[in-house]
Amino acid sequence: MATRIERDALGERELPAEVYWGLQTLRAQENFPISGITEPPVIIEAYVLLKKAAAQANTELGLIPEPIGRAIMQAADEILQGSLRDQFPTDIFHQGAGTSFHMNVNEVLANRAIEILGGRKGDYTIVHPNDHVNFGQSTNDTFPTAMRIAARLALRNLFPALDALTDAFAQKGREFDHVLKSGRTHLQDAVPIRLGQEFAAYAATLRKCRRVLEFAAEAVEELGIGGSAVGTGLNTHPKYRFRVVELLRVWTGLPFRPADDLREAMQSQMPIQLVGSALRTLALELTRIVNDLRLLASGPLTGFAEITLPAVQPGSSIMPGKVNPSIPEMANMVCFQAIGNATTIDYAVQAGQLELNVMMPVMAYNAVYTIQIMTNMMRQLDERCVRGIVANEEKCRWYAETSPSLATALNPYVGYATAAEVFKQALREGRSIVDIVRERNLLTEEQIREVFDPYKMTEPNLGD
Repeated sequence: MATRIERDALGERELPAEVYWGLQTLRAQENFPISGITEPPVIIEAYVLLKKAAAQANTELGLIPEPIGRAIMQAADEILQGSLRDQFPTDIFHQGAGTSFHMNVNEVLANRAIEILGGRKGDYTIVHPNDHVNFGQSTNDTFPTAMRIAARLALRNLFPALDALTDAFAQKGREFDHVLKSGRTHLQDAVPIRLGQEFAAYAATLRKCRRVLEFAAEAVEELGIGGSAVGTGLNTHPKYRFRVVELLRVWTGLPFRPADDLREAMQSQMPIQLVGSALRTLALELTRIVNDLRLLASGPLTGFAEITLPAVQPGSSIMPGKVNPSIPEMANMVCFQAIGNATTIDYAVQAGQLELNVMMPVMAYNAVYTIQIMTNMMRQLDERCVRGIVANEEKCRWYAETSPSLATALNPYVGYATAAEVFKQALREGRSIVDIVRERNLLTEEQIREVFDPYKMTEPNLGD
């Protein structure tokens, strides 16, 4: 195998001649064989996009030679279009602050730019990873910037999935609006509710979750590029950071903006914590909702069986014909993972010290990974579960009409104590509330029709 020699402050090493990464990436592979997981595509794309913007800004400002800047931009474009994706082998658990992956990106861009200019990989007299690709930059300002870009790009896919799922619940709310059922509190019979009201409430919750996510998305749109090593902007042009952000805004169509305080943008990674927290909120609410779906669909004979979920695959290796709520079960597991990932982000974000938080690699991975799995989960939950739910109307109505909790509707007419006696008798004798009311002559037939009207029992019903 052909090799090339590269040198750094620690000495010389042989590398395979054909690879685009360099010596720092080799050392990272040797030092950090931890998870076998490499950076997700969206993080690669975000970092390369940032490097392209930096190269263009520095070229326009006359800080690096135009041929070199153009070659770096061309290399970046090739990677953004899908080339060289196998040249980023750095494990997600690597050197603090993200230096290993940052240099991996610098080396790949430099070596491809060298080729574009007619040279051979490793000849850094033509294009240098530090002096050219990384001009005016540091891991300390590029990694948090790329991390925020990656999170925002990933959220662009999550919002449509969340909107579609919200719409699916809202549609079921309308479809099931006429279906009367027994409400339940403490997992005990409660006053009636319409099945559509339950589903409409799920949609309302998801709309609130979206607003929380929108706030987090706005937070990561603030970029601290230009801070260089400690947020002071050493070795950068005064116009550089503004031009980089402007280019990113144009290229992505997202409203990125320069940070007001570059020191704060380097010290605090609160925007990533807000993303993790918003995702955790969504996960907590979604796992509650899918738990409801599993409970409402339990059965078919020994559970609630008020709704039927689409059958997507056989549910048992031993029990013939058994079908499980497979999609909601998957959703639960994804939500549990998201909650755990958010806790990892929390611990990483609070671990910053003075001018820098060196725990950025783990928070970056957990943020974009969580967005990815939540996005994919919501698509499947929408398309393969919620939109195919069918109401078992007869079962719902039977529960509503036979539940002793209907006695609650009697309170304004006969008082709490008498209503409680009716409840106990109905439960003891296995009879309906209406039968007991008739037997005791507590209400006229007209009053019975009025009191136990399904819609009146599921809306405010006193006064004018």
